[in-house]
Formats: sequence, structure tokens, C-alpha cells
Amino acid sequence: MTYPTTVNRAPLTPLSLLRRSAGVFPTRPAVIYADRRWSYGAFFDRVCRMANGLLGLGLTAGSRVAVLAPNVPPLLEAHFGIPMADAVIVAINTRLAGREVAYILDHSQAEVLLIDRGWLPLIEPIWPEVKGMRRVIVYDDPHFDYAAAGEDTPWRPENWIDYEAFLAGSAGDDPRLPLADEHGIIAIDYTSGTTGRPKGVMYTHRAAYLNAVCDLVQNGLSHRSVYLWTLPMFHCNGWCFTWGVPGVGAASVCLRSVDGAIVRDLIRAEGVTHFCGAPVVLQFLANLPDAESLRFENKVHGATGGAPPSPALIAAMQRMNVEVTHLYGLTETYGPFTVCEVQDEWLTLSLEDYAQKVARQGVANLMSGELALLDENNEPVPADGQTMGELAMRGNMVMKGYFRDEEATAHAFRGGWFHSGDLGVLHPDGYFELRDRAKDIIISGGENISTVEVENTLAGHPSVQEVAVVSRPDATWGEVPVAFVLPKEGRSLTAEEVIAFCRERLAHFKCPREVVFEALPRTSTGKVQKFLLRERMWAGESTRIKGA
Repeated sequence: MTYPTTVNRAPLTPLSLLRRSAGVFPTRPAVIYADRRWSYGAFFDRVCRMANGLLGLGLTAGSRVAVLAPNVPPLLEAHFGIPMADAVIVAINTRLAGREVAYILDHSQAEVLLIDRGWLPLIEPIWPEVKGMRRVIVYDDPHFDYAAAGEDTPWRPENWIDYEAFLAGSAGDDPRLPLADEHGIIAIDYTSGTTGRPKGVMYTHRAAYLNAVCDLVQNGLSHRSVYLWTLPMFHCNGWCFTWGVPGVGAASVCLRSVDGAIVRDLIRAEGVTHFCGAPVVLQFLANLPDAESLRFENKVHGATGGAPPSPALIAAMQRMNVEVTHLYGLTETYGPFTVCEVQDEWLTLSLEDYAQKVARQGVANLMSGELALLDENNEPVPADGQTMGELAMRGNMVMKGYFRDEEATAHAFRGGWFHSGDLGVLHPDGYFELRDRAKDIIISGGENISTVEVENTLAGHPSVQEVAVVSRPDATWGEVPVAFVLPKEGRSLTAEEVIAFCRERLAHFKCPREVVFEALPRTSTGKVQKFLLRERMWAGESTRIKGA
């Protein structure tokens, strides 16, 4: 017997999640931004108006629509309005240079650009190079003083229109376009491009839906939750929380820029229950003048990924009533692929021991798929907590491939796995712990040194605010570690003290031979740009403070 498929099968897409929230929670708050609030009914109306407006521009299935904006409401609306028009959202990193933005617009073949007014000065010089743009939609944030911030220009592209005028001139009914294939592209996210041209990572409707639902389950969100947007929405589409938070009827608190005091105040004022971000977001809270006495009345769930948070930072968050969930992933895995699931027996451990457990990257999440640590022969390494292997993944949360780059896709998928380039160990309890990027591992005199292990050790020093460890060439050992350290405000620190602290806790060959005191360069998502530090050391261009 042949069973019907139209009755018992529908393509998976996060658009269905918002349609449900709009119908079930039409009066509940969907978006909070400064003194403005949108209900789910109003939010859905704006999303539909965006979709119909884009369709009115003559876009066809699969057309790319680029967005260059901070975490303001239009970027959240675009995550539904663009795919609702059967188009593909290309959310661009707001920290990129003009020519990098031009490359992405050209490579993605974007036909429409939605841009915050503050980024017009960035694209003005490169605009003559941009081809094939049907329309530029400019968002003028009523809560931001562009002139005072030095982000203003009278220039506008010839084919521009104001964002609110664009919505007002469009119909508010749901276009209800049929989704032909759940494996169709919903988004293209560009990698940082630190080792060459940025690559466009293709996300599908199906995987975006599964990851959005996974976000809700793994992080315990419901329609009563309040989510603070400290994580850039352009970064892996906000780890798919852009679709998950509205999909469950929770409130989104938008935030144009991240500041520790603002985050603290919004958590209190809006009753924030969840936020995500790199460890630097946690560090912002830990560095507040009132950090020692700060404790939120309600428990706040903070999911963090990127560089592993130090046990000292996790312990500081615990004292603030912020429960840290440690995640790991890449742009190629829709954001988080693993989660450090807390076991009941960990709750009886000392704060320090608990933090050590939670600092690990953990296990594959609810819907991601398989995770393995492979040696150079593509074979699994033993679960001994010592043997390092490359983290490889396959399953629902792996990208469809790189846009217009079959060669890079084939290389990434060699041997039937997606190869991350990250190195780690597998503990006997089955939990994965990141040790380094393959390019960051230091091999000194034949011994492997994990820069993460050294960083976590130095992060425990009471006077250290931030630390990054990289290699420099050495005539005897080949290469040795160098620590870049930013002391806490008002604290004095010497290279000798840093090295002595490390030597009390680690084998001497792992300890830095030099210490440089300065702020660390970061990406827009808060990750330390260690490659810049490493390039300086190997080029011999830095001013060094000798430690040993």
C-alpha cells in the first residue's frame, strides 16, 4: 500500500514555529527594545510586511538578501521575513571592513541590502564596486544618536528606501509560499576568513528548525522566558536562537551593543532568564565594580561558547546566580554542536571542582548527531583524557556545504566526517574537552603544549583579567609559549609573578617564557584573535617583556 505524504509529512522550517506563536500568543511581548514593545501579533505583521515587500521587488526563489545591522529589531524580523519570501538571509558581521563586506555582497550575489544607518559610512566608499543590487533598505534607529557616535553621513544609495516606509507600503497578510524542499537554503553565514577569503556556509530550513527546537529544549526556554540578545544575531544566525526564541513565544530583549552595566541593568529591569555569548560577555559581568556583591534574584541561564571559559570565571558566575552552560560549535555546525550536560553528582563537588567539570565542552547535543575524536589515520582516539585527536562531526547540525565552493566542501567532508580543525581529548566519562586549534598547539622540544590549559591556569590568578597564549620561535626548543596578559584595573603585575604562578601549577616546559601586558584583540563575537598575536611573535615585531 502507498501511504499519502501530504497528510503525514510537511517540510521542516522555523517559519512554522513563528506562525504558531503568532496564533497562540498574539498579545504576549515578542520584542523589547529601549522603551518600545511589540506583541507577537505586531511582530508577525511586520514580518509579513517585510516578506511581501521583498516579493514586490521581484525576488525569485533562493534570492539572497543581505543584512548589515547590530542586534536591533529589524535583524530579528529579517530572520523570518526574508525566508518567508522564499529568499535566503545573509547576515553580515558588523565588524568587517568595507572591502570584506563588498566581497560578501559580491560572492553571495545579494540582490537586496538591509542596512542600519550607522554602517552607511562603511559601504559608501565601496558602493561603486557593488553590482546587481535591486534595493537598499535603510533602518534609522530612533533610539541611537548617529551624529554623536560619529556614524553619520548624508550619503544614500540611489535606490534606497527607509525601513519603516518599506514595511508601511507592504501588505501585512502571510504570503504562505509553499516550501518545496526542507533541504533548501534558509541562510548563508560567512566565516571569519582568517586563513583566506571568507567561506559561505549554507544552512537549510530543516537543520535550522531542528537546531532551534534543540535550543529550546537544551536551554529550558518557554513562553515565559525573557532572552537578552548579547550574542550577535549575525553569528551563526544567533546560534539559531533567532528562530527558537520567537518560535516558543519567549520575549527577545534587543541590545545594540554589549556593556556589562547595561547587561546587569537589563537582567534586573526586564527579568531576563537567558542569554548567550562568548566568555567575554561573562567577563564583562565579572569585571563590574559591584561584581563581588552582585547576585541576581532569579536564576539566569548563560550559555557560552568560543574559547573555553576558565573555571575561575564559571565560579564567579555561580556566585552571581548565573548558571553557565558550556557549548561548543562552529559556523559550519549552526553554532553549538555539543553541550556540557551537568550530572547530578557534580552538584556535590566543591565550587572549584564543579567549575572544572563544567568547563569541558561535553557531549553531542540532543539533535546534532555524531561526534568523534580522530587521529591522523581517521581512527578514534582512546577515551583516556590524554590522547589528543581532531574533533569531527556528522549529522543533522552539519552545514549543507560551502556556497559556490565545491573543493572546500569536499575537503571539509573528507572521510565521511566534517573536520573541525580543533584538537581535544575524550575523557573516560565520554565528555569531550577542547585543548586547542590544530594551528594553535605548541610543540616545544617535541612536547605538545595546550595553550588552553596554560590560559585556564593563568586565568585563576587574582590579578589577571584576560590572557591568551601563543607560540614564538626558539633556537633551542623550536617554539615556546608567550603569554599576553591584561591585568585587572588597579592591579599591578609583573612577568616574573605570572610565570611563577604558572610554574607552581604546571610542568615547567608548559609555562610562558615571555609575558606581554596589553589588551587582547577580539573578533566581533568576542573570540580572541590569537592568530594576530602569533603572527606578531613570529615576525618579531612585538615589544616584549622578558620573563624567563
